[in-house]
Amino acid sequence: GAAGGPDSSVPQDWEQRQEEDTLLIERILLLVRNVLHVPADPTEEQGVDGDASVHDRVLWALHISGMDDLLKFLASAQVEQQWALHVLEIISLMFRDQSPEELAALGQGTAGAEHGEDTRELETLRQRELAEKRARALQRPSRHSRFGGSYVLQGLKSIGDRDVVFHKGLHNLKSYTHDLGKEPRRLPRHRQA
Repeated sequence: GAAGGPDSSVPQDWEQRQEEDTLLIERILLLVRNVLHVPADPTEEQGVDGDASVHDRVLWALHISGMDDLLKFLASAQVEQQWALHVLEIISLMFRDQSPEELAALGQGTAGAEHGEDTRELETLRQRELAEKRARALQRPSRHSRFGGSYVLQGLKSIGDRDVVFHKGLHNLKSYTHDLGKEPRRLPRHRQA
């Protein structure tokens, strides 16, 4: 205005909000809460299956008007904490007819369907890989060869001038004696101590 008064087209600063504005906001929130609080009447709402109920149509009207964005702002803004309980009540009434399972499934939407498809695809690949592994296992000889290799022990002479040939695994080398693999001589019973 020309007289220096507050211009009605300019949004007011939160600190300069008048008592009337606070009352108006509270009345609007209470009106929305009361409209959403009206219980469903099945005798009145005899529509075809799949028709939007009155509650759903009210929610759609709130969405089209931008009221849901305003409620999100009021719920998350630090300076608007005085409206938190009103907003919480309105949000709980918005989801009144919904079960948590349905809401979670809707939230996943196409992403959930794609995830399920990916899981099925991965399971198919895993089954194919397991089948290939089994086929390879069947082609392999089933008996394990116990041949651990032969080693020549240089500097340790056997009968003649040749080096000792050791047929056991290298881990058995510490316990090597010339008697390895020979039958122990048995003493007759009357000669035993």
